[in-house]
Amino acid sequence: MNRELIAIFEHLEKEKGIKRELVAKAIEDALVLAARKGNKHMNNVTFSVNAKTGEISAIAEKEIVEHVEYPSEEVSLEEARLLDPNCQVGDWIDLEIDPKDLGRIAASVARQLISQRIRGAERDVIYEEYRHRMGEIISGTVRRVGRGRTVIVDLGKVEGLLPGRFYPEPEKYHIGDRVLALLYQVQDTENGGAEVVLSRSHPEFVKALFEQEVPEVNDGTIIIEKIVREAGTRTKIVVSTTDPKLDPVGACVGVRGSRIKNVIRELNNEKIDVVPFIANPIEMLKRILSPVVIQNIYVDDENDSVLAIVSDEDYPIALGKKGTNARLTGEIIGHELEIRKSSEFQKELSLERKKMSLIESEELDAPLASLPNMNQLIVDSFVSGELDTPRKILKLGPLEIAEKTGISIGMAETVLEQLRKHFSNLI
Repeated sequence: MNRELIAIFEHLEKEKGIKRELVAKAIEDALVLAARKGNKHMNNVTFSVNAKTGEISAIAEKEIVEHVEYPSEEVSLEEARLLDPNCQVGDWIDLEIDPKDLGRIAASVARQLISQRIRGAERDVIYEEYRHRMGEIISGTVRRVGRGRTVIVDLGKVEGLLPGRFYPEPEKYHIGDRVLALLYQVQDTENGGAEVVLSRSHPEFVKALFEQEVPEVNDGTIIIEKIVREAGTRTKIVVSTTDPKLDPVGACVGVRGSRIKNVIRELNNEKIDVVPFIANPIEMLKRILSPVVIQNIYVDDENDSVLAIVSDEDYPIALGKKGTNARLTGEIIGHELEIRKSSEFQKELSLERKKMSLIESEELDAPLASLPNMNQLIVDSFVSGELDTPRKILKLGPLEIAEKTGISIGMAETVLEQLRKHFSNLI
């Protein structure tokens, strides 16, 4: 037992960082509880474990009596006087006993309790070392790959878990590979221990990488206002600065892309967009989608959504692969974002206007000048082209209106949209 205990002390101290004094105390407490569970009359036994030698001693406090009826709690006067010649009946005396005499049940319970206490001590060590490091980047070596693509990473004193859902699908790991990951959380396990959970898919992982590569981010000169990500595909970062002389985007990218390339390399060539912060979400939207030009923007405050119309040529760029660019941009501006092709959108508007022109309503046949917010010069141009009522205008497209009135196509589209909104309550 002594050699076994010493080996346990050394293993836990070197590999897990648990001091042998803590392990010895855990064993002492477990043995006391085991003695009480294994023998209901063993409530007066104390144990001592020598952390250096592994020696275990057990002391039982017993009452001195004339005739022993309960051997676990009493000792005869004759036997007690072998230790203390001056003792008397009714006194209490400490007697050393053999731990083996506690019985098989107590020994079994002791093993269970000792395992629990050691796991508890290991958990305390893990929390003490890692709880203050959450959000940091940590490195380790792959020890094995378990079920559900969970990677077990050797971090030194403990093993970290990198669940399959916490790293991009394309990434593959093998035993011995070096892994760089975010220390995501430290959590309790079902058996009373603790485990370190790692992540490579969380947006904070990218933020931590920029803190390593960009000194201005690390010292707070550059602030990462928001970061959104679809791991393995694309990340968008919004940055600002406390120094008006500093270009935050340029600092993050580095000379000839030197800084951002290191981050992209660690993310296995994931695309990263760095954009400057703008408080107005619509202006922010325009900046993020640049160089794509947004032709029209429709904001639906009630449904917290934004519709952006772009040219057919720019549509694939604005949408991104499988809609990734649009989804991430929506997260950045804080609205659900829909991006539509100009041609399709104009067809829908044209159909809606034609349906509107067929509605039986005196309002649609009223003089154009009677409508609110209509510029008199525009009204005169429409009247000269024999388009003197809303109904007549709604039946035509922008090109036809431009040809009849002499106004630009853009102005024709503006008037049509104004009429559509004004009479939308008729549909």
